Amino acid sequence: MSFIVTPKILLPVSSINKEKWAVIACDQFTSEPEYWDELKTLVDNVPSTYHLILPEAYLDDEPVHRVEKINYNMDLYLKNNLFEEHEAFILVERQTPHVKKRLGLVIAIDLEEYQYEEGKIGKIKATEKTVPERIPPRVKIREKAPIELPHVLVLMDDLNESIITNLYKNKNKLEKLYDFKLNMDGGHLRGYKVTNTSEIIQQIENLSDDLNLIVGDGNHSLASAKVCWENIKKELPESEWSNHPARYALVELISLYDDGLTFEPIHRVLFNADINVIKTLENNLSGNALLDIYYQNNVYKINVPENPFNAIKEIQVILDEYISRNKYIEIDFVHGMDSLKKIVKNNKDSVGITMPALKREMLLPYIRENGVLPRKSFSLGEAVEKRYYMESKKILK
Repeated sequence: MSFIVTPKILLPVSSINKEKWAVIACDQFTSEPEYWDELKTLVDNVPSTYHLILPEAYLDDEPVHRVEKINYNMDLYLKNNLFEEHEAFILVERQTPHVKKRLGLVIAIDLEEYQYEEGKIGKIKATEKTVPERIPPRVKIREKAPIELPHVLVLMDDLNESIITNLYKNKNKLEKLYDFKLNMDGGHLRGYKVTNTSEIIQQIENLSDDLNLIVGDGNHSLASAKVCWENIKKELPESEWSNHPARYALVELISLYDDGLTFEPIHRVLFNADINVIKTLENNLSGNALLDIYYQNNVYKINVPENPFNAIKEIQVILDEYISRNKYIEIDFVHGMDSLKKIVKNNKDSVGITMPALKREMLLPYIRENGVLPRKSFSLGEAVEKRYYMESKKILK
């Protein structure tokens, strides 16, 4: 059995306003609740994926009530026939404020072949170390949800960029499913229906013998889907495993070498912190590279290792140890320099730590040699370039 299957994708019916329907991934702008407050005002009470997700900026704000409301809305949307079903892949063309074109393919992957734990072998691997405590809150959201909405981006080692590019060259022969401007300055989104999926599946399977696909964005969300499936399996006879919708997760597949794919660092911000954080980093790091740290109205420069993977790993180890000794300090992971500077400016006792950028050609060699990257090592694009929720899929029978 293949590790890729053709999903039955749910899209909003034509009468629904797509600009209000699609919203950005829930794990963005986590320290900027004003973004989500503005989005809430924009979508109002019309059908929108905003009502089907829990923005992580609100994780500490009545999460149980919010999850119950999300599940209620999902059931309501299904009962009121707000979706149309397409058994196909979807070719996605995304324009962002920073790139003119990024191509992807919405597919479903077999969670039996996905592994996020170190040492376990699978045809689909996490790129970053998952944090166990980040999984249970996501499981709570998913375990009773009738549908899933994906913001997971999966990368394939398609050096010639032939699979998705060839589909795009022939897009005029495909049925266009949507074409609209994204809200909150997210750019533009187009989707084309791909029904000849068996040939594409074979092409993807032929790419590599040792590592077929790696997860670029959404590692913790996919790990949560895996946990939910493992829990469901315990209550099912094995004969029913292959037909259960929760076994398969909807993701967007992108070539690692797509010109529209950018690798951005994920910065750190520490709240309730002071100059001692900077001194601790200075005393424990060395190297020929420099990175900036923002505190109050000052910018500090410290030396770090030239290898960005090593720099990220050493910085995170130091920060974890420092936070363990200073329980009042909280950490957040921030996408984009503008957001980092804004957060530090608006929060008096905060320290913003920039992180080095990675190069895509270093990614697969590092994973093959070391298994996974340090957690929160990189981001595929800036926050505003993240995946918008458009497609969905049933995960409960």
